[in-house]
Amino acid sequence: MKQLKNTYAIILAGGIGSRFWPISREHKPKQFIDILGTGKTLIQDAYDRYKLLVLPENIFVITNSDYVNLVKEQLPEISSNQILGEPVGKNTAACVAYAAHKISELSKDGVLIVAPSDHLIQDTTNFINQMHTAHRYAKEHDALITLGLKPHRPDTGYGYIQFDEKEVSSGVNKVRTFTEKPPMELAEKFIESGDFLWNSGMFVWSIPSILKALNEHLPEMDLTFSEGKGAYNTAIEAEHIQRIYTEIGSISIDNGLLEKADNVFVLPSDFGWSDLGTWKSVHEKIANEDINTVLNATLHATNSSNNLVISDSNKLIVINDLDGYYVIDTADALLICKTDQEQEVKKISSDIKKKYGGKYS
Repeated sequence: MKQLKNTYAIILAGGIGSRFWPISREHKPKQFIDILGTGKTLIQDAYDRYKLLVLPENIFVITNSDYVNLVKEQLPEISSNQILGEPVGKNTAACVAYAAHKISELSKDGVLIVAPSDHLIQDTTNFINQMHTAHRYAKEHDALITLGLKPHRPDTGYGYIQFDEKEVSSGVNKVRTFTEKPPMELAEKFIESGDFLWNSGMFVWSIPSILKALNEHLPEMDLTFSEGKGAYNTAIEAEHIQRIYTEIGSISIDNGLLEKADNVFVLPSDFGWSDLGTWKSVHEKIANEDINTVLNATLHATNSSNNLVISDSNKLIVINDLDGYYVIDTADALLICKTDQEQEVKKISSDIKKKYGGKYS
């Protein structure tokens, strides 16, 4: 397929990936790491994927200012103007507003694809087909489109989309409700009902549609970013962004906009997606027929099974009588955690930061 005209991809790459401690650290979080052992980091993989959809000069990365040099190092093809540095993280609504206002000064009627940098997509062909379908609908309608995935378990880490079964267009359904990260009891009810999808965090919308929605549902944030008009894509952009980010609040695009708007649509999709949110998701993706899964290490295991063992230095790791554990080894830290407690890693990382400062963060 040809690359989409007048279309821009916005790659979100600002998170610190604390659920992947101790390999993911504040100075080099998971999107800049080859966490699956493929030979490419997650952001490099995302960039290569979006080059199949849009022109390379139309791919922008939004990240924390501290990671701008990492982006330049790992994506040497892109220019400095294609890297949006946030002075402080203010969640995804700010990312979307910043990108929308900046790109609107390059194209008044273009289409934006917004997606995280840390997703795994195994069926690239089907992914591209779905994106083309979303693009066509977004280009022709005032629509905010998300790609939804069929859930296979109740999970409190995802947003949930309830949709009408009747299609408004081929492959496109109207969203009835949009709920970000519900408690487990509610997530279980969603799964039982059968008419909910996981929100993949990938969005497609035209520049006029997203600017209209921001103005309607997040007017104060939208006005603040509007005050940077004329500075975007110039030498004084960073100065204006520094000021803007001291004035705006922190809210997700899900809570701030998608839960409120009445023009949200979803494409029920299937392209081998994983958000790679925890060590469990990595374990699922790289596991093979061996009784233990090993990456970048030599494992000597006795009476041990169902373990994920990873090292950053190819060292010999010996385990005995372990069943269902993550053993994650780095030069200065070692994590040993039961596989059914992978959601605790974020809290562990936070506790370590509180106790030791930035030494192990």
